[in-house]
Amino acid sequence: MIRPARPDDVPTILALIRELAAYEREPDAVVATPAVLEAALFDDRAALFGLIAEHPGDDGPVIAGFALWFLNFSTWVGRHGIYLEDLYVRPELRGYGYGRQLLIELARIADERGYGRLEWAVLDWNESAHHFYESFGAVPMQEWTIWRVSGDALPALARRSDVDGRA
Repeated sequence: MIRPARPDDVPTILALIRELAAYEREPDAVVATPAVLEAALFDDRAALFGLIAEHPGDDGPVIAGFALWFLNFSTWVGRHGIYLEDLYVRPELRGYGYGRQLLIELARIADERGYGRLEWAVLDWNESAHHFYESFGAVPMQEWTIWRVSGDALPALARRSDVDGRA
């Protein structure tokens, strides 16, 4: 079953984010806290959305995986789209179709709301993810590279005052 994330899911979502970070070879990179994640998902200005995949368990459903997403906008298409930040299914619960169901639900949301795109990034070395997404007709964007300003470079850029207009 796929359902929207709830506030009581936050501790499990954060645990899964940590599992994903470890899988992506960055186990110490997660600095998010339950309070930060809960605010991002559920406060009055929330701009992050979550879906939960549940697996039937002996003591009730257990969270098998999740998808976290937010809106982006394509000036070329002139419409919003969904940017999938994370999609993760616990290794022991893969093969039940939860990843597929999460992706289909995101596509359904995008289609119902008239969004123009569903997009995400995949690590170059993650061949199993490449094959999984290709099975849905997704294609990697050629000639596009994701750029990022973060860490100390972000506040340094924010403090710049290039008044002469030159880079």
